[in-house]
Amino acid sequence: MKHLQPIKSLFLSLIILVCFTSCTKDDVYSGEQLASITVKLKSTVGNYDKVYIEIEDVQLKVKEDENASNAWISLNTINTGTYNAFDLRGDSELLLVDNFEMKAKYIFAIRLVLGDNNYIDINNGLHSCDVSDLGNSKPSNLVQLELDPNHIYDFEIDLDIDKSISFDEEQNTVILNPEIYTEIRKF
Repeated sequence: MKHLQPIKSLFLSLIILVCFTSCTKDDVYSGEQLASITVKLKSTVGNYDKVYIEIEDVQLKVKEDENASNAWISLNTINTGTYNAFDLRGDSELLLVDNFEMKAKYIFAIRLVLGDNNYIDINNGLHSCDVSDLGNSKPSNLVQLELDPNHIYDFEIDLDIDKSISFDEEQNTVILNPEIYTEIRKF
């Protein structure tokens, strides 16, 4: 039995060596460099009870130069589509991004990307809200925040509908120029 002792030691050493060399440095530290992001949308509405907004995406600006390639990254919005902003008041909110993991880095801004299907109900008739020519289809807020690894960030975007809607009587159009405010909580 004593002659098996060196073989056991060699076999155990081989197993330990294989275990340590099978993981790369990236595998060992991959979870330490990520931050998790959740984004929710709420609205403040006083005068209008039927304003429909089409949400296409939520993006973060991760480069200072907005025109640089990959300056904006999509957060994989889960609830896209058209929603009545009136339904997102008070304690109601719409979950747009759920625990999106990204490498911890500095972010400059967050933006809400709107589609073309934005309407307001005036006297039981739907009127299109212009966001492309006169309005703003990509409202954003400066955030200027360094994301820390292993933290959860909860972004709450508040869309102020009363300040966002205006009327152009000369062109007979309704303009949606979204006024948004962002609150960030770190856990």
